[in-house]
Amino acid sequence: MIRLEVAVETWPLAGRFTISRGSRTEAVVVEARVTDGTHTGRGECVPYARYGETVEGVRDLVAAQGPAVAAGATRADLLRLMPAGAARNALDCALWDYEAKATGRPAHAIAGLPPPCPATTAYTLSLGTPEEMEAAARAAAQRPLLKVKLGGEGDPARIAAVRRGAPAARLIVDANEAWRAGTLAENLAACAAAGVELIEQPLPASDDGALAGLPRSIPLCADESLHDTAGLDALLGRYDAINIKLDKAGGLTEALALARAARERGLTIMVGCMVGTSLAMAPAMLLADFAAFVDLDGPLLLARDREPGLRFEGSTIHPPEPALWG
Repeated sequence: MIRLEVAVETWPLAGRFTISRGSRTEAVVVEARVTDGTHTGRGECVPYARYGETVEGVRDLVAAQGPAVAAGATRADLLRLMPAGAARNALDCALWDYEAKATGRPAHAIAGLPPPCPATTAYTLSLGTPEEMEAAARAAAQRPLLKVKLGGEGDPARIAAVRRGAPAARLIVDANEAWRAGTLAENLAACAAAGVELIEQPLPASDDGALAGLPRSIPLCADESLHDTAGLDALLGRYDAINIKLDKAGGLTEALALARAARERGLTIMVGCMVGTSLAMAPAMLLADFAAFVDLDGPLLLARDREPGLRFEGSTIHPPEPALWG
């Protein structure tokens, strides 16, 4: 008989991680385990308050599916049984891993995909003063792709400071909904002057209409504005790219469908993450071939990671070994 186990874990960060909505010093994750006593599949999610999630609520949503899992619920069944979000992600990824372990077929083969290849991940610089961010950029200047967290007022100075600190790195920026329509022109100009390649979620999701037809030389990427396939068409004409995160989409199953739908519509794809361990990043590696930008640096921000974890060589992230996932 298959049974479901759920656990809450806390992983300390290597330092303070700050975005426009606040700071944290630890990652609190929910792990789902699906086991028959011989084979065990695992999945991890990061509950996110921005989407109305709590750690306890997500844990309980996963645990509530115990009878369905014991009765043989599939990944397709989860799309009907659970809403998109972190809880479904943990269980969906656990079922992918369980099938891979039980059948001896890697998850990419089950998905009909080629084996994942090593990819270059962005490395995130937390929000801070221009001086702090310039110092952080200088310390990470050898990394080829930096993701710069912004926070609203004073962002042009932050962008310029990061460029001074890392003159050769490619830059993407993430405002996390902190800009307003009245500051768009100034912030877009500052990004253009710094050679920024992509801007994530400049405005609050509720203000997306202001982006329709907006002249820009840098692609705009939806993050908080998009969760799953159902919301994709509403973004057309407003955004040029989307950030696919398994915790938003509700698992790898929906994320793969979203990636294919986005590709059909000509949207650029970023595969992103919340701050979690290698277990949360591993399933997202199957999306890397769809993506122009990979942002799976969560384990690099932790004081310690799972053992075994993903292998990083600088900013190169390698596909997971079966002992981790898939």
